Amino acid sequence: MQGVYRSAVPPSLPRRLTDRRRRQLVRRTAALLILCAGALVILAPILWMVSASFEHMTQVLSFPPTIIPRPWDFSAYRRGFTFLPFAHYFWNSFFIGAMSSVGGVLSASLAGYAFARLRSPDGHVLFIVMLSALMLPYTVTMIPQYVLFKHLHWINTFLPLWVPAWFGGGAFFIFLFRQFFLTIPSDVFEAARIDGCSYFGLYWRILLPLSKPVLATAAIFHFQFAWSDFLGPLIYINSTSKYTASLALSLFQARYGATPWNQLLAVSLVAMVPPVLLFFVGQRYVLSGIVVTQK
Repeated sequence: MQGVYRSAVPPSLPRRLTDRRRRQLVRRTAALLILCAGALVILAPILWMVSASFEHMTQVLSFPPTIIPRPWDFSAYRRGFTFLPFAHYFWNSFFIGAMSSVGGVLSASLAGYAFARLRSPDGHVLFIVMLSALMLPYTVTMIPQYVLFKHLHWINTFLPLWVPAWFGGGAFFIFLFRQFFLTIPSDVFEAARIDGCSYFGLYWRILLPLSKPVLATAAIFHFQFAWSDFLGPLIYINSTSKYTASLALSLFQARYGATPWNQLLAVSLVAMVPPVLLFFVGQRYVLSGIVVTQK
């Protein structure tokens, strides 16, 4: 009987399992090494940027570049932020980003709700026309928008930078909300309609509480775009007191005869903190929102 039980399991099966696990381990190790090498190539400029912000000007221009400053010099941060009122410029960018995020999320979610749950004979045609706006570059609509805002007397104000987000929120975000709302079962809406819930009540009381991932995704993307936008403030802002962080960095470079790269890099690093920190705080919602809308 022992011979029968021993012959039931081929002696080569444990060896095959071991070989398969070994191959999987080799593949994962190779993939991890390739990813680490790619990440190092991508992070190398950022590491040099951090290092150069703590170096003296003579060390920044040296070749080959150094990764570890010797000695550490923190004066670039103090001089960079005292040369121009960057705290005021950061506040301007924060205000524009916050207003654009709130308006963009609300308007895009309302439009996405209409395309996803409100039935109309031409709904699909309107949705295709809306998506076609993604193929139009900003340079095509730049001049007509400037003429419109000039007649509205909005030039040299923050209004052209955040008011348009309250009237549509962008075709990409409308598409994102529509795809997410389609994943919510229709039985939920039918039960709410039977209980007497209005169409706006469906949106406000049911959809929005269930849409935290896509809401966070749209808000983060809106804020990052508004914070790093350079062309929009360059076109509509004339007064230096209303400059954003991106415009202030270009002004910082133009004020000097020879650009102090250590100070410019120091201020640029601080300007990177708000959008990067916001992304890492809401990273879980961003990934889940994108994954769910693709289903």
